[in-house]
Formats: sequence, structure tokens, C-alpha cells
Amino acid sequence: MVLQSLNAQRAAPAAPLPPVRHAKARNEPNFDVRPALYTLLGADLSQIHGFGPYTVLKLVAECGDDMTKWPTAKHFTSWLSLAPGNKISGGRVLSSKTRRSSNRAAALLRIAAVNVGKTQTALGAFYRRLAARTGKAKAVTATARKLAVLFYRALRFGMTYADPGAPYYEERYKRRVIDSLQRRARRLGFTLVANPVAIEGVS
Repeated sequence: MVLQSLNAQRAAPAAPLPPVRHAKARNEPNFDVRPALYTLLGADLSQIHGFGPYTVLKLVAECGDDMTKWPTAKHFTSWLSLAPGNKISGGRVLSSKTRRSSNRAAALLRIAAVNVGKTQTALGAFYRRLAARTGKAKAVTATARKLAVLFYRALRFGMTYADPGAPYYEERYKRRVIDSLQRRARRLGFTLVANPVAIEGVS
């Protein structure tokens, strides 16, 4: 087994392997790959919503475990063709579409994005709100990009994933909308006043 040979000279992380977060998919290997990946990577990336152990294994096979090849997460998402490919002329952005790509890691991240869109998580709420506003295709790309950044930071800096939940994301989104409206009102010489009845109705 390749993972066993890669881990031959590696000590297992001091912290115990976290509990399983995802149910095992039908197409996953018939052996438990999480302990070997945990030793290899020093982190359990299957804790990230949308990432099952087999998805992590395939992503590592495509990208490797050394993220220093990409100086920043932006470089990594650009390599995946998940970053907007801005076309600028005369100082104006003419197009910000992502490039077409046959990158297999990007395809895996897009599948993970669709799966995470079904969860009651902050990422799931982000996907659903963006899908309703701009369509599923853009929501898949944007969510895949967020997952790519999480993957990069977990391997590069040992970042621990913690999901704040869908309600947290919705509250932050509401706060951003209100702040934006207040700024626009001030620029026009107006002051926004909250409607207590409407607020009570929402709550």
C-alpha cells in the first residue's frame, strides 16, 4: 500500500484522530484510509464539510501534500482554474469568468461543492444563497473555490476547520446588507430607521 510506505518514517500525530464526520460513500475503498491520511498530512481533512476520506485521498493524489508549490491560496485556486480570469481593458473589467479546465482536482472540488450545498453549514448557506441569486453554475465554482482555500490552508498552515453554522452565515449576510444600505443612505443624505414591526415579524 502506497500510504503505508509513505508513512513508514512518520510518527502519528500526538492528538487522537477526530470522530468520523461523514458517512462512508459507496465508491470508497473497503479499508479505513483516514488513519493513514492523518499520519501523512498531520490533519484530518475529512472534517471539512464536503470532503469524505476518499475525496481527500484523490485530492492529495492530484495536488500532493506540499502546498509550498503555490505561494498563496490565490495561486492555488488559479492553478485549479477556480479563480476569476479577469479581462481588463482601459481600466474596466470586461469579463470575470473562470477559465475552462480539465483539472481533475478542480472537478473533485466541484462535486464536493454540490454535496456541501445540501448541508446546514455556513458553506451550505453560502452555496444556496449564491445559487438563488446567480445560478447553480456560479455557486458551484465559488463554493469549490472556498473549499480549495480550506484544503490549501489546512495543509500549508495546519488550519483547523470549524463550521460556524448556517444561522451564523445568514446573520453575517444580513448585517452586510444592512451596513451597505446604511452607507448608500448616508451618501444620499438620508438615515435608515428600522421598522420594529418588521423586525418582530422576522424573529
